[in-house]
Amino acid sequence: MEKFVRLVSLAPLFLLLCFPLALAGHDYGAALSKSILFFEAQRSGVLPHNQRVTWRSHSGLYDGKASGVNLVGGYYDAGDNVKFGLPMAFTVTMMSWSIIEYGKQMASSGELGHALDAVKWGTDYFIKAHPEPNVLYGEVGDGNTDHYCWQRPEDMTTDRRAYKISPSNPGSDLAGETAAAMAAASIVFRRTNPAYSRELLQHAYQLFDFADKYRGKYDSSITVAQKYYRSISGYNDELLWAAAWLYQASNNEYYLNYLAVNGDSMGGTGWGMTEFGWDVKYSGVQTLVAKFLMQGKAGKHAAVFQKYTAKAEYFMCSCLGKGSRNAQKTPGGLLFRQRWNNMQFVTSASFLATVYPDYLTSSRRTLKCASGNVAPSELLSFAKSQVDYILGDNPRATSYMVGYGNNYPQQVHHRGSSIVSIKKDSSFVSCRGGYATWFSRKASDPNLLTGAIVGGPDAYDNFADQRDNYEQTEPATYNNAPLIGILARLGGGQSSYNQLLPVVTSQPKQTPVPKLTPAAPASTSGPIAIAQKVTSSWVSKGVTYYRYSTTVTNKSGKTLNNLKLTISKLYGPLWGLTKTGDSYVFPSWLNSLPAGKSLEFVYIHAASAANVLVSSYSLA
Repeated sequence: MEKFVRLVSLAPLFLLLCFPLALAGHDYGAALSKSILFFEAQRSGVLPHNQRVTWRSHSGLYDGKASGVNLVGGYYDAGDNVKFGLPMAFTVTMMSWSIIEYGKQMASSGELGHALDAVKWGTDYFIKAHPEPNVLYGEVGDGNTDHYCWQRPEDMTTDRRAYKISPSNPGSDLAGETAAAMAAASIVFRRTNPAYSRELLQHAYQLFDFADKYRGKYDSSITVAQKYYRSISGYNDELLWAAAWLYQASNNEYYLNYLAVNGDSMGGTGWGMTEFGWDVKYSGVQTLVAKFLMQGKAGKHAAVFQKYTAKAEYFMCSCLGKGSRNAQKTPGGLLFRQRWNNMQFVTSASFLATVYPDYLTSSRRTLKCASGNVAPSELLSFAKSQVDYILGDNPRATSYMVGYGNNYPQQVHHRGSSIVSIKKDSSFVSCRGGYATWFSRKASDPNLLTGAIVGGPDAYDNFADQRDNYEQTEPATYNNAPLIGILARLGGGQSSYNQLLPVVTSQPKQTPVPKLTPAAPASTSGPIAIAQKVTSSWVSKGVTYYRYSTTVTNKSGKTLNNLKLTISKLYGPLWGLTKTGDSYVFPSWLNSLPAGKSLEFVYIHAASAANVLVSSYSLA
C-alpha cells in the first residue's frame, strides 16, 4: 500500500457512452485460476519447487532473525515488500471462508489444491508468528523505509525489523483477526490434514484468549502500522468475528454465548454497516451469526441473534439500493466507498452478497428490505454484476483483473512485476535506482502479475493506467481473497446449494443411530470420572448427526498428570484433546488437571457415544 505526496490528476474519460457488448458471459473458471495464482506472486520466503509464478524467487530469508524468531514466509500485502499482519490475516480468513462455502466447486474446476496451498502459505507463517500463547508478531518491515525504495523483493535492502504484541503491548484486533484466520483454516484442513487442523485450532483458542484478556488496539503497540493499516473500527468487531469463527470451527457453546452476551455492548447488534473489509468486520460477523440462526443453533439466544440478522440484512439491502441507507455506486453500477483501492470493498461486499442468498435459499427465506421482500436470486445477481464489472462489463471495457481479457492494466503499481525478473537479469537494483530506472518507465510491466485485482476506477468510472497512480493501479491480497469464493460459485452454475450443512468428516455408511438421550453412560476409572452427554443433533441428507460433550473429572485430592485415553467407535471429528499414536492426551494448552477440576472435549458423529477409557495416568 503506497502513499505519495503527489496526487494523480484524472481527467474525465468518456470513452464509451454505453456498456460494451460483452454480455455473452465470462469464463469464471479461468478468472478463478488467475485470481488464485496471484497469491504465488505475493509469497515471501523460500519458494517451493512447484512455484508457478516463475519470475519470482526467494526473499525475506532473514526475517525475524534479529528478534530471535523465524518469520520467514507469509505474504506481501500489496505492491510493497512489507508483511502487515492484520490484512494478511483477513486475507487468510476470507480465502478459508471461500473454500468452506465453495470448495466443491473449486475442486470441480481443479483449483482446490491451489487454494489450499494459498491458505497454508499464510497459516504456516502465522504459526511461526505465534511462538507463545500471548505473543504475536504483527509486522515485518517498516512501511516508511520500504516505500522510500523501489526494489524487487529479492533485492530489498530495507529495514526488516519485526514488531510484536504482548500483554504489555496488546493488540486485540490483530490477535482476534489472526484467531479468526486460524479457526477458519482449521475447518478447511479438517478432512485433508486433521493433525494440522487441530494445531491451527489450538493456536486460535490461545489467540482469542490473548485478544480478549489483554485488550487494546494493535496500532497503539505497533505504531509503524498507523500510516498504512490503522484500526479505525477498534477491536470489538474482531473479538466478535473471532468468536464466530471459533464457534463454527469447534461447536463450543462458549463462543456462541460470547456472541450473545457481548452482541449489544460490542456493536454486533447495533452497527448497521455499508462496508466490509480488513478493518471493519461487523457485516461479516452479522452474516455468520445469521447463518447460525438459520441453522437452528441459536437456542436461547434467538432474540439476540435476530438482531444480528437484521443488521446483516441492512447491509444486503444497502448493496441492492433497497435499504433505508444505501451504498454509493458509480454511474456504471460499481459499489463505491473510497477512491483509494475501492475494489477491496467491492469484492468483500460481493462475497457476503453471494453466500447470504445461498443461506436464505437453503432455509427457504427471503430478504427483508425497507422497500419490501427481495428474492435471494436478486442478491446473487447483484454480486454477479459486480464481478462482471471487474472482468470488463463496464463503461471503459476494462478488465481490472490483470491478465484477464484483452484490455487490462499494463502498468501495475507493484515492485516485483514492474522490475525485470532477477532470474532474467540478476544485476542488483538499488533502493533509489529502482525509482529512476523502473518506476518511472512509461512502458508495460516486464512481468505479468496474473490475476491481480487492482484498486479500480473512481466514482465516475474513470481509470488511469499509470504506475504512479497507486490509488487505482495497486493490487492487494485482500482484494482477491473474497473473489475466489464468488468466482467458484458463479462458475458452478445454478445447481442446488445448501450452505447450512455442517462441515464434517466422512462417515461410515452403516452405523447405529442412537436415541437422543440427555447423557451417555458415565464411567469411572479410580480417581477419574468420565461423563458423556448429547448436546445437539441435526439431520443432513437423511443422516442424523450428534454432538457429544465429554467431561473428564479429577476426583482425587492430587494433581492429575500424564493422562492417556483410549477412544474407540469414534466416527467423526474431535476437539479438545491431542492425539498421540492410538491414544489421546491433554491438549497443548493444558499440562495437568488439578484436584477437583474437569476438562471437556467434544466430538460429532452419526452413532452412539464412543467408548472412552483411561489407559494410564499419574498423580502428584
